[in-house]
Amino acid sequence: MTSEELILLFFVAIILVIQSTWLFLDARKRGHNYWLWGIVGLIQAPMPTLFYLIFVRKAFRRK
Repeated sequence: MTSEELILLFFVAIILVIQSTWLFLDARKRGHNYWLWGIVGLIQAPMPTLFYLIFVRKAFRRK
């Protein structure tokens, strides 16, 4: 691997860990299945965060 690929891999890993941590903590605070959201957040980005915000938290609903 070249140094550019290693740097990119490092930043992708950091983004996945931050996303997973946020999903885990927020789902636990709101009483959802937090282990599921934490693990799914480690696997891919950004779809788990978008699904969580739209379908679980319903962040974009009208009040």
